[in-house]
Amino acid sequence: MKKNMNNTDRIVRVVLAILFAALYFTGTVTGTVGLVLVVLGGVFLATSVISFCPLYTLVGFSTCKTN
Repeated sequence: MKKNMNNTDRIVRVVLAILFAALYFTGTVTGTVGLVLVVLGGVFLATSVISFCPLYTLVGFSTCKTN
């Protein structure tokens, strides 16, 4: 897997993952929507850690300048 995410993209995803988790665990967003946000946050966190987004590969997009 080649990196296809730059640092700004990774930081935004981590911040969104934290926000989604906070919304869910404080009870602000509950039910199915809350669970979807938690799963999406987990995906954002995982893709940030590995610097690779499979969706970017499918559409031929990259935010990383080293490609």
